[in-house]
Amino acid sequence: MSNAGQIGIELSEDEALVLFDWLARFNERKDVDFADPAERRILWDIESSLESLLIQPFSEDYALLLAEARSRLVDPSPS
Repeated sequence: MSNAGQIGIELSEDEALVLFDWLARFNERKDVDFADPAERRILWDIESSLESLLIQPFSEDYALLLAEARSRLVDPSPS
């Protein structure tokens, strides 16, 4: 398959890690009502792509790394 017609999305490492974690949890759910099987397939594919790029999910301190990434992405509370 050629790259013609493909697009790319750039994510920071923090964004990729948080998205990966959400996708991993979401993709385990059985109660999701997709309109078409292609919707589930693309979410699995994105999760797989992120997993092949990230090293944090295989780290012993994954929970801490994820918490730190989440905290850096959250908008600061207004004063």
